[in-house]
Amino acid sequence: MMLKIGIVLGSVREGRNGEAVANWMLNFAKNRNDEGVEYELVDLANYDLAMLGSKASQTEEAQGAAKAWSEKMASYDGYIFVTPEYNHAIGGALKNALDYLNPEVNNKAAGFVGYGSLGGTRAHENLRLILGELQVADVRTAVTFSLMADFENFSVFKPADYHADNANTMLDQVIAWSRVLKTVR
Repeated sequence: MMLKIGIVLGSVREGRNGEAVANWMLNFAKNRNDEGVEYELVDLANYDLAMLGSKASQTEEAQGAAKAWSEKMASYDGYIFVTPEYNHAIGGALKNALDYLNPEVNNKAAGFVGYGSLGGTRAHENLRLILGELQVADVRTAVTFSLMADFENFSVFKPADYHADNANTMLDQVIAWSRVLKTVR
């Protein structure tokens, strides 16, 4: 049974650190050569999602972007959300994007990769609450990159080697849960 895991880059800011983090996670995952698992990067910046419920979200263009986002997320069996931490939470763009979803992500699994002053851990806590409402089972182990220790000058990504242990454990958990949850969908 083939599994598709989407690695979701949840920041849309210009000059974002998330791009390097998400690419690291994608390469790390692909290099494991997990049998029967495909990984794909999903960059939220490629979906021009208007604020849900706003006048702008009613345009034909905005509805097309929302449909493309919905279909892309529905195509996966599990997710790894790569997110910065802003003010003890995920960024607004990711929250807005998740608000467009519900049945597309039900009964799927998710893992977290964060970055920030405390490695994005409070963003992960916030994400756990949101995903719980969307019926997404989140795994325990997360990867947490510190802006002080894993980035040179807060912008050049140079992750410490020890993150590989958490990345492997998180991926093992996401794969296991995604396989099991696929049987109930």
